[in-house]
Amino acid sequence: MEALRTRIEQAWENREQLQQDDVKLAVEAVIEMLDKGRLRVAEPKGGEWQVNQWVKKAVILYFPLRKMETIEVGMFEFHDKIPLKKDYAKQGVRVVPHALARYGAFVAKGVVMMPSYVNIGAYVDSYTMVDTWATVGSCAQIGSNVHLSGGVGIGGVLEPVQAAPVIVEDGCFIGSRSIVVEGARIGREAVLGANVVITGSTRIIDVSKKEAKEYKGYVPSRSVVIPGSYSKAFPAGNYNVPCALIIGKRKASTDLKTSLNEALREYNVSV
Repeated sequence: MEALRTRIEQAWENREQLQQDDVKLAVEAVIEMLDKGRLRVAEPKGGEWQVNQWVKKAVILYFPLRKMETIEVGMFEFHDKIPLKKDYAKQGVRVVPHALARYGAFVAKGVVMMPSYVNIGAYVDSYTMVDTWATVGSCAQIGSNVHLSGGVGIGGVLEPVQAAPVIVEDGCFIGSRSIVVEGARIGREAVLGANVVITGSTRIIDVSKKEAKEYKGYVPSRSVVIPGSYSKAFPAGNYNVPCALIIGKRKASTDLKTSLNEALREYNVSV
């Protein structure tokens, strides 16, 4: 692994090395390990997440090594550089037409992909539901037993290399049409109501206690979150700006397999 990392780092600094066969093999080896789940762009380490920037560099270097080609799938035709994943039955993954995942993305056993899209470098752990028209962007890390509801947008990141990917930890519910981008992290078993937007700069305000507490880029574990707004002064006057409101914690009585709506009803919120 260290030898692979050294070759990738050297090629990153000197792109002419991409002409060398050993460098090509190193890049392709990293992408294959990503595809098989043996390597990750980011991984949990002692309660935090470690971003493996050199792996992300390998993903970026993979693109100039590939040539555009026509990919035919039955009556459908695509024209791209990156091949599609294959052998879903062997991997124990359910893929409903027209779900697509690119080679270099890992999709674990028990995952269900409704018509959706998973990009290269992403990691989708076991028994997660990627619902209709949900997208999992490049290098995003999705935990096990997560539900990405219809139309959810999980942002991708390749450049800048130092930017962290989006992380959605185990057991989360992400409500319909919600957006999580810019390296935001959703803590374990958190619940996001429909249309919640979390970016790296979104104000995430815990309003469940007498004094508000604010977060940015991180939703604490088991938080129940709904869309909100706050008033901000501009030269032209005061206007409401979107934010996210933590209205409480997911209760122990809530079964992990319950629906998003039931989790929200505990707080008398209809979303």
